[in-house]
Amino acid sequence: MSISSNLQTAPKSKKESKTAWQVAPNLLTSFRYAWAGIVYAVRTQRNFRIHLAIGLVALSLGIMLHIQALEAAVVAITVSAVLVIELINTALESVVDLTVGQTYHELAKIAKDCAAGAVLIAAMAALLVAAFIYLPPLFVLFNTGIS
Repeated sequence: MSISSNLQTAPKSKKESKTAWQVAPNLLTSFRYAWAGIVYAVRTQRNFRIHLAIGLVALSLGIMLHIQALEAAVVAITVSAVLVIELINTALESVVDLTVGQTYHELAKIAKDCAAGAVLIAAMAALLVAAFIYLPPLFVLFNTGIS
């Protein structure tokens, strides 16, 4: 998704336009900026929404299977890592698009491909974690029958 197609998320008021480039003056403002980034990703990034949905399914499955607290923590950290890397990927893609615009540049391609590769590695690692944590109780559940 190019930066030009996301102009609808640019600052909407004069006050936002004047302060958008500034460092947050307090913690609450920092949290608002961070939340705005998450909302932007949810609204505009299909892959972020996919990872978010899969993460919610993974966490829900952990609740249903009554996994141990440590296992739940590992799942939560793994899901969070995938989402964080996806946010970083989105930020990097936006900065690259801002820099090169509608032109092709090999270094821009490398940057975007490497960031996407980082997301892929994190997602594959999350899949392995899910397999190690969820397959044993699922085998027990299906071997003993659902009660």
